Amino acid sequence: MRYNRLGRTGLIVSELCLGTMTFGGDEGIWGRIGQLQQEEADGLVKAALDAGINFFDTANIYAEGRSERILGQALRNLGVARDEVVVATKVVGRMHAGPNGAGASRGHILAQVEKSLERLDTGHIDLYQIHGFDAATPIEETLQALDSLVRRGTVRYIGLSNWAAWQVMKAVGIAAARDYAPIASLQAYYTIAGRDLEREVIPMLESEGVGLMVWSPLAGGFLSGKYTRDGDGDGRRAGFDFPPVDKARGYDVVDVLRELAEAKGRSVAQLALAWLLHQRAVSSVIIGAKRPEQLADNLAAVDVEFTPDELARLDAVSKLPAEYPGWMLERQGGYRGGPSPRR
Repeated sequence: MRYNRLGRTGLIVSELCLGTMTFGGDEGIWGRIGQLQQEEADGLVKAALDAGINFFDTANIYAEGRSERILGQALRNLGVARDEVVVATKVVGRMHAGPNGAGASRGHILAQVEKSLERLDTGHIDLYQIHGFDAATPIEETLQALDSLVRRGTVRYIGLSNWAAWQVMKAVGIAAARDYAPIASLQAYYTIAGRDLEREVIPMLESEGVGLMVWSPLAGGFLSGKYTRDGDGDGRRAGFDFPPVDKARGYDVVDVLRELAEAKGRSVAQLALAWLLHQRAVSSVIIGAKRPEQLADNLAAVDVEFTPDELARLDAVSKLPAEYPGWMLERQGGYRGGPSPRR
């Protein structure tokens, strides 16, 4: 296991993060994603810790709060010292009825952080993330509420999730101008079968020093190796086809991954995860599992190496089609080439 700084912060996180969206589900969408209860969750958390993972991600909305509660209990059951792990959770989703039961308003954030602390049974949250963009709340209000939590010590670092590049950039600028706690990270969907993030978001993150946490790195199981052109198998995507994948291009990617995996004696999933670990912008990749053997397979991705030719082949088969202004920026990229002008 290797460790990275989260963006420009001094917080060091494992390159793999254990996601807990599979904890605590029973019916509906959360039941389809995962139904792991305490004993099973304890086993996965222990396996992650034994492999060197120090980073755990959850959200208040996962299984209506049960994921947070199970994660907190697992860390206690295993006797893990609080300062040995980095715990991340999120807020924005609907937690109760009524117009103020969701969102990124000051009222909702301050009410929900207390409930997350209680469920996790902890005195602080290492990384508190806004789970989605709330168009009804000014960004200034959201950032001021988060800053107050950092100054209080309730939250150590703040992050965003599922925001567009312009939204993140606006938040970064406001935080800097008002001396609020800076944006440490963005949690976003990114896979070798879905590289949309590379158009605007990743260049912005690299420019501003914001760390990238990747969710659903196997595209909801599409890159697990169980799906083929001949049929979609009986996995999670059979009943919950998310996140969206361009399957015509996606199966081309899977074909190359499968060929390389067979040559290396690895799984398709390991290679898909390893590709992300080779991307410069990525701070940590969030993996989730329903079974111990699934987690063990994913953990082995840290040992996968690619040759330059293999990386070039994977890039070619998964590369995004050119779009404006990208193709124009590339065309004009050498306009000011040559020696730097004198000052």
